[in-house]
Amino acid sequence: MDHSQSLFAAHHLSAERRAYFTCKRALDVVVAAVALVLCAPLMGLISILIKWDSRGAAVFRQPRLGHRKQVFNFYKFRTMYIDQSSDAIKPASSDDERLTRVGRWLRRTSLDELPQLVNILRGEMSLVGPRPEQLFLLERYPAEMHRRFDAQPGLTGWWQVNGRLQPMYEHLEYDLYYVDHQSLWLDTKILWLTFGAVLSGKGAY
Repeated sequence: MDHSQSLFAAHHLSAERRAYFTCKRALDVVVAAVALVLCAPLMGLISILIKWDSRGAAVFRQPRLGHRKQVFNFYKFRTMYIDQSSDAIKPASSDDERLTRVGRWLRRTSLDELPQLVNILRGEMSLVGPRPEQLFLLERYPAEMHRRFDAQPGLTGWWQVNGRLQPMYEHLEYDLYYVDHQSLWLDTKILWLTFGAVLSGKGAY
């Protein structure tokens, strides 16, 4: 059973919840597929710029924890020099010396997230949900916070539009709020707020 199928396996879900998850998955596939086609030229250009700016692969791959703590390969455009540890807290500002020149621009515009459209198509992520967590941070979680893994991880989420400048593992209450209030209305609200945050530059880092 793959990541997407596991969402629908619980037979005890109400008809309303099953309909929500079905619509959510359909929206994920359509939006991700269209976005990948439209953004293909831009993603090609970004890959060239990354390779020109510093040595290493253009796309960064890292094991992350997804739905029900399933491990999957998470994709982003590489924004840091390749000699940095994969088990490190992400840069909090554009002044971080680990960032490349192109990487600073990618983080400021949130374009480094585009490869996650592939994760969405594969059913490992959704457009909206808690961020997929790094494996080494799981030990910092209080027991009650493990419920965040009850939801499919997302490209954006309630944390990103409310408290992204704070470390995610310190503000897991945002993810628990989303787990407890998932709906198409909330997903639409988060996508709208994300769009505004990216355009204003508040979605960076």
